[in-house]
Amino acid sequence: MKSKVKWAALGGLVLSFMSLLVHLFLAKSSVNLVHHSTITAFTEDFNYPTTPSRKDAEYRKLWGKVKTLEPLQPFAKPRSTYPAPSELNNGFIYAKISGGFNKIRTSICDLVTVSRLLNATLVIPEIQESTRSKGISSKFKSFSYLYNEEQFIEALTNDVTVVHDLPLGFKEARKHKQFPIFKPKSSASPSFYFQEVLPKLKEAKVIGLLLTDGGCLQSVLPPSLAEHQRLRCRVAFHALHFRPEIIALGHQMVERLRASGQPYLAYHPGLERDSLAYHGCGELFQDVHTELVQYRRAQMIKQGIINEKLSVDSHDRKGNGSCPFTPEEVGLFLRAMGYPPRTRIYLAGSEIFGGQRVLIPLRAMYTNLVDRTSLCSKQDLANVFGPETQLALDSFEFPPQKNAKQLKEEWDRAGPRPRPLPPPPDRPLYRHEKEGWYGWIAEKDTEPDPSPNDLRARAHRLLFDALDYIVSVEADAFFPGFNNDDSRSSDFSSLVMGHRLYEMASSRTYRPNREYLVKILNSTGSNLYRPLHPHNWTFSVREHLNKSLAEEGVMQEFHLSRSNSFLSHPIPECSCTTVKTDEIPHSQKDSDIHILYGQLENCPEGIQQGLKTAESQENIAYETDTLDDEPDLLQLESDGNNEADTIPSVEQDEEMDPND
Repeated sequence: MKSKVKWAALGGLVLSFMSLLVHLFLAKSSVNLVHHSTITAFTEDFNYPTTPSRKDAEYRKLWGKVKTLEPLQPFAKPRSTYPAPSELNNGFIYAKISGGFNKIRTSICDLVTVSRLLNATLVIPEIQESTRSKGISSKFKSFSYLYNEEQFIEALTNDVTVVHDLPLGFKEARKHKQFPIFKPKSSASPSFYFQEVLPKLKEAKVIGLLLTDGGCLQSVLPPSLAEHQRLRCRVAFHALHFRPEIIALGHQMVERLRASGQPYLAYHPGLERDSLAYHGCGELFQDVHTELVQYRRAQMIKQGIINEKLSVDSHDRKGNGSCPFTPEEVGLFLRAMGYPPRTRIYLAGSEIFGGQRVLIPLRAMYTNLVDRTSLCSKQDLANVFGPETQLALDSFEFPPQKNAKQLKEEWDRAGPRPRPLPPPPDRPLYRHEKEGWYGWIAEKDTEPDPSPNDLRARAHRLLFDALDYIVSVEADAFFPGFNNDDSRSSDFSSLVMGHRLYEMASSRTYRPNREYLVKILNSTGSNLYRPLHPHNWTFSVREHLNKSLAEEGVMQEFHLSRSNSFLSHPIPECSCTTVKTDEIPHSQKDSDIHILYGQLENCPEGIQQGLKTAESQENIAYETDTLDDEPDLLQLESDGNNEADTIPSVEQDEEMDPND
């Protein structure tokens, strides 16, 4: 009997062990499928009888083109005498670029323009975020880690001579620091280069530029340099192509978002530590993130980047439009516009300061909120990273123990008697309690130097931003959480909005006035989800955002962003119009649309003919759609938990719509 019990127990153990092995095998084999579970959810959530038709009125209201901006077309080719670069020029320019994705992109465009301005040969610039990083793929080097070098050189053949490296003799002289080096600001004028840089270039034949300011040439150039502005556009929108692995994955992400023929909206929160510190928005968090923002702000004050007090009223700053919208506020704006709860929203941005906690309200309103981690498997990202070497884990050091003398000195400084009991001995902090890039703030007064893993993460962040850039430019609609921050430095949202304005001006790009919308939010007081006058609240938000899509929003950007970054508003130099000003209906002399088209030249005949052909093909496609089986997108708001009772309602008012 005992023998049978032993055998039964042994059999149970064997079966349990085999069951455990099977579960582990299944879990391991399904890891790669987890990343694509969102795509399945998309298909189930948007299980319409047919895909939504573009002729549907509700579809056009949310996703359709902006009719008044359709005449705007990209045209960045030279329009006057424009000689090709000569082999006999003034010398070579090499450069090192520091900063993130936005600064790199702007700086490269400025470098090419300066090289043309000085009649010099440009050496492929070095991207410091990738050259300083340890453990990234040796397959890519500096510039080629992010962009396609050969495409860059070939696309600029008629503008600037670009080479991979300095000639051998000059390389040796550079190692011995024999050439003059300049550190221009992003506001440097053409006269600075003609008077200060050009003489040194002619003398030494080589100069170096260190770019840390997000550019090296002022945004607004005199009318005589209009061709150099168009050169900026050719660099940004035609020459700067990401390397093939990034482009392939970016387009794959777009396809996954548009599965089953559904549109999607891209949203960039703009919650970045540097911009929050620059504008004094740290107090909006009320947690450890506030301390991190204030530390960075103190650094900026010490470096002379800002000339203000350390502590400012963050709520006043938010009231005048200097701080980003919170994701919760953006969710309310989108609901006011009529976007249903199941709208697909892509969350762009490699850094979302505040973490996933700040996204909880937006996820509650829009369940199909995804980012690159939801759309890409680990293998997808590994293909973009390339083969990388394994790095050791960051070292962990326990805080130093205090000796008897230090403890005695602390006791003597403890103040008048009766003194409190001495504190208990420090409990050791373990690694799991300090993980995260903010762990130092509780123990040290200075931020530690980045570890090799931190440097590699920064390099990866460039690739993440590149993927987000592709998805945001291709999106059916784009909403910026923060742009035009007036910090004299380009931001991600502004670059995306400028690219969309150049490539397809009629695409739905929201250009909200933060100060105006914050006032509307503040007017509701504590009744944010149940406003006292929901009709007025919804109507005001919707009217403002609809206007921001059209010529009023474009002219607002012209006044606000052009002085900071030309690439955020590349018109009128890089665009043309297919209609004359007097042919535009409802156009008065002083209206925004009259002013907008009055600065533009007419498009060449070839562009206009191509547009007519494309329009006729689009009309044929529209005629094949059926109107009987189109879903009412707004009807989805009544699904599920009857969310119309808690979210500002979507009124069926007749207000100005830029699509009509």
